[in-house]
Amino acid sequence: MTTTTNRRLAAIVLTCVALAPLAGPPAYADDAPGPAGTSSPAPVIDPNSPGLMLPDGATLAPAKVLDIKQIVEEEGGQERRQDTNVDVTFALQAEVLFPKNSAKLSPDATARIAAIAAEIKKMGSGRVRVFGFTDNLGTYEHGLKLSKERAVAVQQVLARALDPGTAFDIRGYSEDYPIADNRTEEGRKKNRRVEISFPRTSGG
Repeated sequence: MTTTTNRRLAAIVLTCVALAPLAGPPAYADDAPGPAGTSSPAPVIDPNSPGLMLPDGATLAPAKVLDIKQIVEEEGGQERRQDTNVDVTFALQAEVLFPKNSAKLSPDATARIAAIAAEIKKMGSGRVRVFGFTDNLGTYEHGLKLSKERAVAVQQVLARALDPGTAFDIRGYSEDYPIADNRTEEGRKKNRRVEISFPRTSGG
């Protein structure tokens, strides 16, 4: 995004690619391996190299590649950006995009989505995922319908701004994969969101 005045660095997390990923939407059958599978291979290290200066009897653990994850969140959490070595994910709270219980985009939503489209162009990404999520209020089936309709609404704005050949994965997950506690309104607000993710295929 072009402005950072109302943002704060929420967290910088180093995660080892050998560990299981956090819970999230599953990869699709036609996908290449996820972030852990697409990171660079671990470097080859000679365990007998004198430059390592290992104590007598000490051995090296297997080499691992670290996936650097940076998360930046607006004050109030209306928008959240997560960068890793392989992809970028934006999470927009539903309240900044839609009226309550609606999939009709608000007047301010288009500008937010257009700014994300500019980031996608900057990365040169040809595939974009748009996932919708709700909280746990109401029926699961209603949440599936609403979350999918919201994802479609966001995708339509992105499609108008991106190259015609851009491929989209669009899914609605209802209350699945919460990122906060659904027992509080603060947590439910964070869970009502649309996530836009795309691979980091060029510098930036």
